[in-house]
Parts: sequence; structure tokens; C-alpha cells
Amino acid sequence: MLKGHESRLSDKQRYLQVALNGTRADARAILSVLPSSERIIIEAGTPLIKRYGIGIIREIYDWAPRGTFGAAADRRALDAKIAQFGLIGAVTRSFTEAQRTLRVAGVEQASNRPYIVADMKTIDRGETEVAMCASAGASAVIAMGSAPIETLNTFIASCEKYGLDAMIDMMNVEFPLAVLRSLKKPPRVIVLHRGVDEERDNGQKMLPLHEIRRLKGQYDVLIAVAGGDTAREVQSAAFNDADIVVIWKSVYEQNGETLELIEGFLKTIK
Repeated sequence: MLKGHESRLSDKQRYLQVALNGTRADARAILSVLPSSERIIIEAGTPLIKRYGIGIIREIYDWAPRGTFGAAADRRALDAKIAQFGLIGAVTRSFTEAQRTLRVAGVEQASNRPYIVADMKTIDRGETEVAMCASAGASAVIAMGSAPIETLNTFIASCEKYGLDAMIDMMNVEFPLAVLRSLKKPPRVIVLHRGVDEERDNGQKMLPLHEIRRLKGQYDVLIAVAGGDTAREVQSAAFNDADIVVIWKSVYEQNGETLELIEGFLKTIK
């Protein structure tokens, strides 16, 4: 864990990360039926952010159900307190900065706010993209492990500066451990990822579950596994000691049964 930043993710808990990759209407529909669970992480997926811009994160706050790392009511309550203390400008600069300001002012903050991951797939301009996500209220940001080491070091330092969790996606990185060894500090989360196109066009491409214990054996990091949406793949990731399992396709293909599906996945990764 980064010095000076207390992550809201616990290494004693396993999480289900629900990625929202479709339209605004899809995102709102899925969020409306999510069960209340502090083990659910919400991801603003890359297609969603590219389609609507970084402001979609704020909308996700308003739509998030109670108990899913917070509630819309918590965010509105925080906004009201910010307005009461004349701190509106702080919101546009950084939601996290506004929270810090409220703490200094002795105002109780909304500690149960939704945990939202912004999948920016950052490959350059690490600080710029982290600052954008912080202003929108993200709790974590994702950069690509294939980015230059300079970018990754800047990205991780910027996440620490703005109070966000740094996540590094190792999709198409042959040796994730080599990337970690090159960094000044490790991120909070490493994402082991089989891409959508890989899964569709390469039936031999397996989820890189063998990397989990290798990485955890040398670094104090959480491991997220993305690219396996079936119950069997989710269970396999959890069995191999993954801390976070990312799903997206299942909630779209079976959107009429999303609640039952998510509850089943939560039971699978206990």
C-alpha cells in the first residue's frame, strides 16, 4: 500500500468488480438492480468514459445503490455540506480534496461513498488523467502496464497525491513481475487481463491465473482478474487467490437476471 494513502480496499476481503461498458441507459439499468454489498466495486469502463466523458463518474454516484460502497444520498449529503461551508470550488478541483477540506473543517464526511474505478487505460500523461478522475470523484484509476515506466511512476505518484488507488492492467504484458520490479513503488492493484478480442478470436488464450501467487509472493499488492465472465472462471480466479474478479459481459447478456447473477457471483468468490 502506498505510504500516505489509506486504501479503502482490504486485503482481507474479496470483491466483485462490475464493469459498465455500454450506454448510459445500460449503466443505469444495471446499477438499479445491483444488490447492496460492500464487496461490489463499480467500474466506469473505457467505452463508457469515451462515449460520455469523465462526467459519467458523477452520474454513477447518483445511480449507485445503497450499501455498494456507499449511496447517492451520501454524495448528495456531502455536496450539501460542501455548499454549507462555501467549498463549491473544491468540488470542481477534486472531490478528494473537498473531502480533505471538510475533515479539516471538522465536518463528518460520507465514508460509505461508492468505490468507482475509472478504466482510463492510461498510456501517457499519467498525472493529467489521474487529476481528471480525482475531480470526477473516482476512487481508483487504471493505467496500462505496457506504458513507459516513467508514465507508470508518475501515475502511481499522482494517485498517491490525489488519494486514489493506482491499478495497473497487465494485458498483453508477458512478464508482469518485470514491470513491477522497474517501478519506484508498486500500485495498490495489479490487473491480470485477457482482452475481449483475445477471448473471442483466440480460444487457446487462458486467464493468466498462474501469475497471481508469483506477484503476491514478492509484493504487497491486490490482484484483480479480468476477462473471465463464467461462474467457473470466476470461481477459478478466486480459488487461485485473486482479490478482485471483474465481470461485464454476463450482466449485459443476462440483464433480466442481473440481481440473481451478481448474488451468485458474490457467493462464488467468498
